Amino acid sequence: MGIFSRMSDIINSNLNALLDKAEDPEKMVRLIIQEMEETLVEVRSTSARAIADRKDLERRRENLLADSREWERKAEVAIAKGRDDLAKGALAEHNRAEEACVAIENELTLLANTLVKLNEDIGLLQDKIKDAKVRQNAIVLRGKAAQSRLGVRRQLADHNINDAMNRFEQYERKMDDLEGQIESYDMGKRTLSDEIAGLETNDVLDAQLAALKARVQGGQKPAQE
Repeated sequence: MGIFSRMSDIINSNLNALLDKAEDPEKMVRLIIQEMEETLVEVRSTSARAIADRKDLERRRENLLADSREWERKAEVAIAKGRDDLAKGALAEHNRAEEACVAIENELTLLANTLVKLNEDIGLLQDKIKDAKVRQNAIVLRGKAAQSRLGVRRQLADHNINDAMNRFEQYERKMDDLEGQIESYDMGKRTLSDEIAGLETNDVLDAQLAALKARVQGGQKPAQE
């Protein structure tokens, strides 16, 4: 692929479309940046050669203009000396130098247009590279985040959450059983504090019972709460 064809493909390409089609966007953007940077080096080398060619053509044009003026001067000298034959020969050389200058002028015009286009392409390519590098950083971060999320999802898929919860509930049930066994050993065993608390409870109940009997025997209506 020629440099100008590659340059056109890169400048006219849609980076988003390329990345959407890529199986590995992170790898794809690295390759795109590498291709762009290599193309930029080639375009700059081409521009350098074109500038060197322009300087060479300008130098040749100046030499031809000098030759043209010199042959014209010689033709004038020949005419002054009555040598029309020599004057014609000098004019022929003058004309050839003029024609060569016109050809070089045309080449310089084409070369100038080429350099303008190359300069535009270099600017566009530099913008593309800058954009690609910004996207590269974002893609790398997104790729790492996606890989982390994918790892979690895979772990969840490998170890079913429902099974884990069922096992957790089984462990809780075992703890309940153990605690029940411990409490069963304590049943029927009353401590001194328990017995005293029982006596206090009985006193309260005896007082409530006596009050209730007094109301019933006295024909009193139950108290409104």
